[in-house]
Amino acid sequence: MTAQGQQIRFCTTHDGVRLAYATTGTGAPLVRTANWLSNLEHEWANPIRRPTLEALSRHFSLLRYDQRGCGLSDRAVKKISFEAWLDDLDTVVNAAGLRRFSLYGASQGCAISIAYAARHPEKISHLILYGGYALGKLRRDLSNREIEEALMLQKIIELGWGKESPEFRQVFTTQFVPQASADQQRAFDEFQRMSTSAENVVRIVREFDEIDVRDLARKIRCPTLVLHARHDGRVPFDEGLKMAALIPGARFVTLESHNHLLLASDPAFPMFVDEVVRFPHEHTPIAVNPASENSLTNLTAREQTVVELIAQGHENTRIAQTLGLSEKTIRNYVSSIMDKLQMTGRSQLIVFARESGYGYAAAQTVRRDASP
Repeated sequence: MTAQGQQIRFCTTHDGVRLAYATTGTGAPLVRTANWLSNLEHEWANPIRRPTLEALSRHFSLLRYDQRGCGLSDRAVKKISFEAWLDDLDTVVNAAGLRRFSLYGASQGCAISIAYAARHPEKISHLILYGGYALGKLRRDLSNREIEEALMLQKIIELGWGKESPEFRQVFTTQFVPQASADQQRAFDEFQRMSTSAENVVRIVREFDEIDVRDLARKIRCPTLVLHARHDGRVPFDEGLKMAALIPGARFVTLESHNHLLLASDPAFPMFVDEVVRFPHEHTPIAVNPASENSLTNLTAREQTVVELIAQGHENTRIAQTLGLSEKTIRNYVSSIMDKLQMTGRSQLIVFARESGYGYAAAQTVRRDASP
C-alpha cells in the first residue's frame, strides 16, 4: 500500500471550511477520527505513521481526513473547537456516503469519537479507542505544578513551533515516541512542522486540554474496545482506564509499551493490530434506528445472528449448517424476524440489515453457542 493508492477528495463544512479526506483499502468501513496533527499526503512517507495505516488498510476500507487547520484542509479557519471537530467528522462521513461504520479514535480523537457515537448511535456499529481520555488535562485534578507544566507546553508551541530548529517540537516528539530511533524522531518532528502553523497548534492544544466527555461516554451503547500503552508518556495509562470504566461494557486491553504512537518494531504493535482487526468481527453490532419502528434491536441475540448471516448472502441451508441447527428451525427464525420487522421479503430484509451495519463480519466468526 502506497500514498498513490489513496483517493483524496474534498468536502465543505457548514461554516465553509474545505476538508480533505482519503480512502484506502477494501472491506468493512473504518473511519479514523482526526487527532493531534495530520497531513494525508505526508503520513504515508512517515516511518511512524505509515505502518498503522498499512495494517488497517489491509483489513478495512479506511477513511481518514485532515482536520480543519491541518494538512490539505483549509489552514486559515475562524473556528477551532470541539463542536467544530464533531461537525468535521459528520461532514466527511456524509460526503463519503457512509451510513453505518466502525469508528476509530486515538489520543484526543477518542473524545471526539465518544461524543459522535453518543450523538449518532444509528451510524456507529463499533467504537475502537486507543491512547485516549475522556477528560482534558486542564480539567483533571492537577497540582499547581502540573497546571504550570501544561501552560508551559502551550507557551513552548507559541514561541518555537514554526522554527527550522526542532528543539521546541522535540518536547512533543519525545512524549509521543520515546523509543523511536533518532531518524524516526527527526521524521516525526518534520511531519509535525509541515502539518500546520504554530498558531493553529496552540489553538488545538488549548481546546483539547479542556475536553470533558464523561457524561457522553456513559451513553455509549455500541460494542467498544479501549486500548492503552501501560507506560504512555503522553496520555497517562490511568486516563485510559477511567475512560473505559465510563463506557458500558467496554473491553480494555493493556499494551506493553512506552510509546504513545506504536512503532512497527514495538512488540505491542502486532497485538494492537490483531485486537483492532478482530473486534468488529467478533462483536455483532447493535442496530439502532430511532426513526424506524422496525428496529433490529427488538430481535433476540440468536435472531440478530441469523440476520447477520442473511445479510452476508447465505441461504437457510448454509445458515443451518453454520449454527448447527435444522433448516426448519432457521425458517422459523426467519419468519419471526420478518414478523417483528414487518417485512414481506428476504431482499427487503437484506437491504435494511446492510444499511444497519450487518453483513460485514466473516461467517466463520459466528459462535455456535449464541444465546437463543
